[in-house]
Amino acid sequence: EQVVLESGGGLVQPGGSLRLSCVVSGSIFSIKGMAWYRQATGQQRELVASTGTGASANYADSVMGRFTISRDNAKNTMYLQMNSLKPEDTAVYFCLAYIQRDKYGSINSYWGQGTQVTVSS
Repeated sequence: EQVVLESGGGLVQPGGSLRLSCVVSGSIFSIKGMAWYRQATGQQRELVASTGTGASANYADSVMGRFTISRDNAKNTMYLQMNSLKPEDTAVYFCLAYIQRDKYGSINSYWGQGTQVTVSS
């Protein structure tokens, strides 16, 4: 059973920084794409940033230049470095991982439970 676990959320003042982590554990042959989503209260879940197995990354316009997504494939871990945080970044941040459990198996998506990020003075 795959487990996707986020950590690193918290309360931070505007202009501050946080680094989120997402660790994938369980039966894993390969982790394909990974992504960070967020959902503010009363809003739909939205894509923040995504990355494939290489160095490529995509960002929402609202976080471009402030957030950086990265992966440590040896540790099955993804990060989101968030700088210059704004009150509008307040949301629950979710990790999404596309995992292949064995060499000939299909690729399935797995969500974490989320970590709360609150930006407030």
